[in-house]
Amino acid sequence: MSVTTDETYMRRCFQLAANGLGRVRPNPLVGCVVVSGGRVVSEGYHRVYGGFHAERNALLEAPREALAGATLYVNLEPCSHHGLTPPCADLIAECGIGRVVCCNDDPNPLVSGRGFERLRAAGVEVVRHVLEAEGRWLNRRFFTFMEKQRPYVILKWAESADGYMSPASGQPPTGADGRRYWISDDCQTQICHKWRTEEAAILVGSQTFIDDRPRLNARLWSGSDPQPVVLDRRGRLADVPPHWLHLHCETLREVMQTLFDRKIQSLIVEGGRQILDAFLAEGLYDEVRVFRNPSTRYGGGLKAPEAPMNEKPVFYV
Repeated sequence: MSVTTDETYMRRCFQLAANGLGRVRPNPLVGCVVVSGGRVVSEGYHRVYGGFHAERNALLEAPREALAGATLYVNLEPCSHHGLTPPCADLIAECGIGRVVCCNDDPNPLVSGRGFERLRAAGVEVVRHVLEAEGRWLNRRFFTFMEKQRPYVILKWAESADGYMSPASGQPPTGADGRRYWISDDCQTQICHKWRTEEAAILVGSQTFIDDRPRLNARLWSGSDPQPVVLDRRGRLADVPPHWLHLHCETLREVMQTLFDRKIQSLIVEGGRQILDAFLAEGLYDEVRVFRNPSTRYGGGLKAPEAPMNEKPVFYV
């Protein structure tokens, strides 16, 4: 299959947009490329929540004389409303851009087609849905939050080579390091902390809180810590740190609603078997990530969940 020029520049938008992961939530990841006379004259991306959007960053960097009739590539519909920043659609039209190539329509009801309407009204040619599926994957957190009215949920656990989360009581592991319950190796642990910087919140159940006293921060990677959350349905915890979100919800649907109301766009669930099973049973997840340590075997103990082989992605690390 041949790759078109529009697809090439759109993939560059994806690369730029990904630089905002963990920094712009609950806003989407957006990158922008401006092309004039067959060459790139400027690029930009949404760098931080509250800062300029990708289109404005790109246009402010471009030579003004190069913008008349230029093509602007962006992976999400330009905004048409005043939020923390002015409308990007108006600026694009004012700069004399002749053509806008876009990947995804914006599901935000404040935009939702209005950006394209403003551009067309100003005489700008609009091309939509270029690499649409790839764009939705890039912004899967944003689209889930807007369309399903809940956070994007990632289930994460670690398991031994023979499929156990922990050994039987009193039984040591056979791993070379001799650590009893520490399945993940140092590299996997660092990857886990990197993932934490990319998501808005991280959740455990009350038993994990009691047993492990986890910090749930990203101390092994540069970036923002996720909001720690503990689900305490039975009201067993009296010493939850003040910066934690302490939930007493009866159902996972209530948990999702509470997090949505707090504008928490994505969630890692790092709890024990019971809470992981609850999310799996309700189908209330979007992605599974499993650390498997080939050098650790327990031969018995607490079995890890079985990741369903359905349309939802499962990644083994």
